[in-house]
Amino acid sequence: VQLQASGGGLVQAGGSLRLSCVASRRIYSSNVMGWFRQAPGKEREFVAGVSWSSGTTYYANSMEGRFTISIDNAKNTVYLQMNSLKPEDTAVYYCAAGAYGLQSDERMYNYWGQGTQVTVSS
Repeated sequence: VQLQASGGGLVQAGGSLRLSCVASRRIYSSNVMGWFRQAPGKEREFVAGVSWSSGTTYYANSMEGRFTISIDNAKNTVYLQMNSLKPEDTAVYYCAAGAYGLQSDERMYNYWGQGTQVTVSS
């Protein structure tokens, strides 16, 4: 199983990006997909999660309102729409698949994509 993240890039503050993560096949052992990010010199942090079956979403407090996670079951793809980007959003963004429900703990996620770089200039 592979998770392929894409959509990162360089954007000015206030701009938007949409990240995509495609699973090579449906991970039937997982029930959620999540996005995490890691900024230089910082630990990886949870951004948002979504349930495959119900579409229920879960956000880190600081992300809700600007970021929207969604899922397309037919395409085995999860998206992260990021609006009103700030320089502090600069990080490598990772998608992950988990089997323990909507969790912010990265240890609950079994499969990880390679990451996509998002850089927000001021």
